[in-house]
Amino acid sequence: MNFDDTPQEAEFRMKVRRWIDENAPKHLLPYLEKASFATMDLGEYDTNEESKAWRKKKFDAGWACLAWPKDYGGVGASPIERVIWQQEEGYYSALGGLFTIGEGMCGPTVMMHASEEQKKRYLPKLASGDEVWCQLFSEPGSGSDLAGLRTKAERDGDDWVINGQKIWTSGAHHSDYGILITRTDPSVAKHQGLTMFFLSMKSPGVEIRPIKQANGQSGFNEVYFTDVRIPDAQRLGDVGNGWSVSLTTLMNERLSIGGSMPTGFPEMLALVKSLETAEGPAIKDRAVREKLADWHCRTNGLKYTSSRMISALSRGETPGPEASIGKLVAGAMMQDMSMAALDLQDLSGVLVDPQLAELSARFQAMLLRSPATRVEGGTDEILRNIIAERVLGLPGDIRADKGMAFSDIPTGR
Repeated sequence: MNFDDTPQEAEFRMKVRRWIDENAPKHLLPYLEKASFATMDLGEYDTNEESKAWRKKKFDAGWACLAWPKDYGGVGASPIERVIWQQEEGYYSALGGLFTIGEGMCGPTVMMHASEEQKKRYLPKLASGDEVWCQLFSEPGSGSDLAGLRTKAERDGDDWVINGQKIWTSGAHHSDYGILITRTDPSVAKHQGLTMFFLSMKSPGVEIRPIKQANGQSGFNEVYFTDVRIPDAQRLGDVGNGWSVSLTTLMNERLSIGGSMPTGFPEMLALVKSLETAEGPAIKDRAVREKLADWHCRTNGLKYTSSRMISALSRGETPGPEASIGKLVAGAMMQDMSMAALDLQDLSGVLVDPQLAELSARFQAMLLRSPATRVEGGTDEILRNIIAERVLGLPGDIRADKGMAFSDIPTGR
């Protein structure tokens, strides 16, 4: 594998750097430099407004959703050019969190399964940031086992009537639209009776309840549907083919999360270089250095695994299991590293105020967020199963409900 830029890629990279240098919202840089994974405080500035302003500027200049076709809001750039943009955007990429699900998961699903008229109506506004999208998948009783979902859709003329509940929906309280997977036929096997729709999050009967997290934020939500009516025209794919449609979303989700997940190693290295412990500088401690060496190896392993994915994209190929490996390793490493960082800080590790804690409380925020990171987009256990079955060729899990009608599966209630 050759990880160096081709002459064309190097030229594109320089073009990206010039544009970012001339147009980036540099007044936000002091805040963005202190942001940790999934945690950002812009002080006196409104996060959503600043995020949408940066998104709009990128869209107008042709830098948003680069790889999308021009008709849908992109510029038809190559996958490797999209990766180069992500690398060069740097700290300013934190402003894209509001649009990650829309661009990385909902957009590709709409692009593959919606009508041409719907693509031209919804995708450009998604790309520009004028409309924000969310993904309505997980339920209280069906997280890792997505096909066990119970939100039902019943046909009523040209509409479908939706009743049920979703949970852990990221960004629903900021979203204009969402993609929704439902059960339309409980008399067949659980993977066969599903149907996907998209809907306005302002529809009558939709109730959104933010979930208070351990870090004090509310990025996730419960979403309730009570007799919500969705036109059949807003169905994505055929009736009963929702599982196949959802795989489009899930594959793009793991690529979106696993391909660019930070580990926190640069921050950890900076901490141990500056931190004084009772025994002296933390960087001189042999146990600390041993951990640093291990994390350094893992970080480089992730880097080159990601480079394999980039090489595949550059050749026009579909990446293999690299995204699952990246998320599995990075998620656990993030949690392990943040716990070690707080241990090194001793009693001051309990401080969560960015004004008082080391490195603006990045590791405190990372620790409080890391459990969600290891669950979203596929739990560690699910990702290990994927790698075991699809990479190593090991036998699959025993599935006692395989082929059984969903209505016949015991539920314990």
